[in-house]
Amino acid sequence: MYKFLSLLSAVIILFTFTSCRNNDEDESQDTTPGKLQIKFENGFNNLGDIVLNQTTQISSQGQKHQFSALKYIISNISLVDEAGNEFKYNENNPDKGAFIIDQSDAVAGIVYINLDEVPKRNYKKVKFGLGLSQNAYLLGQEGQAEFWTKAKQKGMTWSWAAGYVFVKLEGKYGAASLQTEFMNHTGNMGNVTANNTPDLYREITLDLPTTARVSTQITPSIHILADLNQFLSGENTLSLNSINDMMMGSSQHLVNVTNNLTKMFKVDHVHND
Repeated sequence: MYKFLSLLSAVIILFTFTSCRNNDEDESQDTTPGKLQIKFENGFNNLGDIVLNQTTQISSQGQKHQFSALKYIISNISLVDEAGNEFKYNENNPDKGAFIIDQSDAVAGIVYINLDEVPKRNYKKVKFGLGLSQNAYLLGQEGQAEFWTKAKQKGMTWSWAAGYVFVKLEGKYGAASLQTEFMNHTGNMGNVTANNTPDLYREITLDLPTTARVSTQITPSIHILADLNQFLSGENTLSLNSINDMMMGSSQHLVNVTNNLTKMFKVDHVHND
């Protein structure tokens, strides 16, 4: 009887070990792509989420400003895994890989981007472009007809020139009160090399504080905070005035605005659910 029980126990242990090993092997060998979500939350670092026409910030120069419109284009998203391999999501393909972050679309302060067909890996970095690259723009109508229509509907194309508005900031500003309207629209117009104009497309790389584990069972969510205080109080300390408050394109003021805004992003946290 004792020998029989010992043999039975050994069989059970062996069966359990084999089952676990097979399950682990099945899981590790499953290369089915998964999904990933990116959340963009626009705010002022000391005031929280931005409510259009309501949230008022005071710049480092003592200038009050608030936004009535806050929009920007995100494109060329890529993810870097633990081994340094990079997955590029529809690179230079605006119809499938470019998105408009519009604060008026925010739900509880957040604008969502949902990616599919993401390889099953553990990711440590996220990269993306602010604006649209020249390579994407120069594809012409064939490669960006759908996105061009979306951008036009959102007011993110130039009505008087060829190209996209990369960032659209509109609102009011003033010293004591919000009395003067402003429009700062950054972006490229046509072929910047041929036109000898600054290229305002910028690429941003952010480390993830927690690994994003993409699988068929897990859809990670990367929560990115954008601190719009960088607009006037960033690397370049700026003030709005009668010379630059109605600027559109790629003037030096808007180059400075662009460089400031590239520093506004950080990953707050990652959910693996």
